[in-house]
Amino acid sequence: MTADPDGARARAPNPFPAHFFRRVDETPDALFYREPRFVTHIDDETIAALTGFYREAIAPGAQVLDLMSSWVSHLPAAVDYARVAGLGLNERELAGNRRLTDWLVHDLNREPELPYEDASFDVVLNAVSVQYLTRPLEVFASVRRVLRPGGAYFVACSHRLFPTKAVAVWQALPFDDRVRLVGSYFALAGGFEDPRVVDRSPPGADPLWVVFAQRSADPPR
Repeated sequence: MTADPDGARARAPNPFPAHFFRRVDETPDALFYREPRFVTHIDDETIAALTGFYREAIAPGAQVLDLMSSWVSHLPAAVDYARVAGLGLNERELAGNRRLTDWLVHDLNREPELPYEDASFDVVLNAVSVQYLTRPLEVFASVRRVLRPGGAYFVACSHRLFPTKAVAVWQALPFDDRVRLVGSYFALAGGFEDPRVVDRSPPGADPLWVVFAQRSADPPR
C-alpha cells in the first residue's frame, strides 16, 4: 500500500461505547465462516432491486471492490466492469463468484485496513453485511483511502442477519435508526460527502435501503 497523504489511517476515533460492537459469538469469524454457504440472504425480488440500483449507479468500465463478498455480488450480468475485486471470509464462496476478477480472504474485524493501494477503486460495495463490522469507523476510513476522489461507497441494508454475529447496537435499533447509524459511520470516518439514502424495498419482500456517499476531494478534517 502507498502512503496516504491525507492521513486516513490516523483518523476515525471511535466515540461509541465498546459494548455497542459486542456479539453473542465472539469466537474468530474465520471459524464461523469456514464452511461455505451457497445461499442468498435476501428475497429474490430484493436482490433484483439491488441489482437494478447497481445498474443505475455504477458506470460500465468501473473499478469495483465488493467488501464482505461471497459467491454472488448482485451486479448486473450484462454490464462489463474493468475490475471486480472481492474481499471475504470463505475461499470456496469467493472462488465460485464468477463476477470477481480477483479476490482475497481477509477478516475486516481482525484487520480493518484494506489490502489495496490508495485510490484503486471507483466504487466500493457492501451488500447486507455492515451489521457484522466490529470496527466500522476504521473500515470506512480505509474505504475512503482506496476510493478515487468522487468515488462512491454503497452500503445496502436489509433486516436479515446472523443473530450471533451481528453487533449489539445493530440488533438493538429499529430499522430507520440502523440506516442512520450507517450514515454516522460515513460522517465519523471522515473524508466523505454527506451520505444519502434511497429506499428500494420491493412490495411484499425484504426491505432494501442503500446508504451511500462519495469520497470528498478535500482531505478529511
